[in-house]
Amino acid sequence: MNGGNQALDFIYLLLVLILVGSGLMVRRLPLGRTVKMATAWLLIFGAFFLAFTLRDDFAALGRRAYAEIRGDNVVASSAGEIRIRASEDGHFYANGEVNGHSVRFLIDSGATVTTLSREAAREANVQPDGGFGVIVDTANGSALFDRATADRLEIGPIARSALAVQISRSDGGINVIGMNFLSTLSRWGVEGQVLVLKS
Repeated sequence: MNGGNQALDFIYLLLVLILVGSGLMVRRLPLGRTVKMATAWLLIFGAFFLAFTLRDDFAALGRRAYAEIRGDNVVASSAGEIRIRASEDGHFYANGEVNGHSVRFLIDSGATVTTLSREAAREANVQPDGGFGVIVDTANGSALFDRATADRLEIGPIARSALAVQISRSDGGINVIGMNFLSTLSRWGVEGQVLVLKS
């Protein structure tokens, strides 16, 4: 199907060039001027043809530039799938939502449970379940967390309801998507420098 579209594009370009060429011949301009005008038209149509042929690549480049401006690493998002480019530190980050509030997450398959900082939990109105906390081994040592449940957590087009989370009791914690979220996906994995999550 794609080959057929390219053939039609080529035929269309050829017909346009024939039309322009015949127009130049009818005007009976000097040969030097005709060659200059024909070259200019060839460059113009070549640029349009190139832009049309690479339109998907330009769109992807535009999405990536927009993501950089927003501070998001998402390079593509479609129905039920999101692709996240690795950041300079080698980790994968994505902007998501918890109960409708914007939250930036580190996606970490080494984390068993999704965790929220105390500030993010407060803003998203995620309340601790009560009772004793749980001690979690983190990259910075052991820390105490509260158990809780997020009514809704979204990463791009992927959403989960009533997801168990842990809330950090210390200030300045990071928000982490853990295995309890990743294990609900139909597929996830790294392809080169891109993490693919599929609902």
